[in-house]
Amino acid sequence: MLRSFLIYLSKAAGAQKLITSWGFAWRAASRFVAGDTVSDAIRVVRELNAKGINATLDQLGEHTSTAEEANGAADSIVHVLQEIDKAGVKANVSIKLTQIGMGLDEETCRQNLVKILEQAKKSNNFIRIDMEDTPYTDITLAMYQSMLERGFTSNQVGLVQQAYLFRTEADIRGLLNHTTRIRLVKGAYNEPPEKAFPKKTDTDANYDLLAKIMIDATVAKENNSISTDGRTPPFIAIASHDDKRIDFAKKHAEKMSLPKNSIEFQMLYGIRRDLQERLVKEEYPVRVYVPFGAQWYPYFMRRLAERPANIWFFVSNYFRK
Repeated sequence: MLRSFLIYLSKAAGAQKLITSWGFAWRAASRFVAGDTVSDAIRVVRELNAKGINATLDQLGEHTSTAEEANGAADSIVHVLQEIDKAGVKANVSIKLTQIGMGLDEETCRQNLVKILEQAKKSNNFIRIDMEDTPYTDITLAMYQSMLERGFTSNQVGLVQQAYLFRTEADIRGLLNHTTRIRLVKGAYNEPPEKAFPKKTDTDANYDLLAKIMIDATVAKENNSISTDGRTPPFIAIASHDDKRIDFAKKHAEKMSLPKNSIEFQMLYGIRRDLQERLVKEEYPVRVYVPFGAQWYPYFMRRLAERPANIWFFVSNYFRK
């Protein structure tokens, strides 16, 4: 119930206006958000790189309301790629298609995605397309397929898949036929019971199944290790802070003789730093999702919805105001 309410608030304009006006809200959000500018994000990436951790940058924003906003967001993402190149840091970029026009006009979104991928190709970098809530699942998959048809490859673009959806096993099997680089997440949106597992235990079991499918399908693939510049990930990215999910993936990869540099573990900025550093010591590639920008509210509310401990962190900042 609380999770559903917080996810509802993440999309409520009135709640956003109120909560973002509270100074203590930003203090709490800054645990999970690197700052307002790409310079703030690059500074955080340098700190992560110094610890042997790679990054993926996300300039926060979703559900733009005009074509002008969508085009501006695409230009900003191109700028982020250029700044990564200029700084020489080990980072790629994650995007949401609703940020660049999906939901407004499919052609606007397509043109903006092409612009971004052309810059990624020029910069020898990689774009991860985040999966959003289910009204956008089919169009996201179709948009990805259209980019492959235009000549872009898995070296420039990959996808996220959500373990709590019933459909994801079939989607992943199809994507693996295209040697897609997949980030596997549990899922953070409020989905109806006819589309998603309502119980955490079922989502966890499906997550392990999907991780196994991905590992089994990837063992024989060539060029499956992380790139030396830390930008292009392996085909498998296990995005979780759950020790049990991570341990399952590690053990199955070891059973299948998958080299350590062929499976990447991804986590969110500000969460489980101890686990990130432990995995680096074990010689696994680790990538941290580093969000930044003024549009932090929806992202922050989904982080509160994910873990009750985050809510107490938010409340504690209120009493420090």
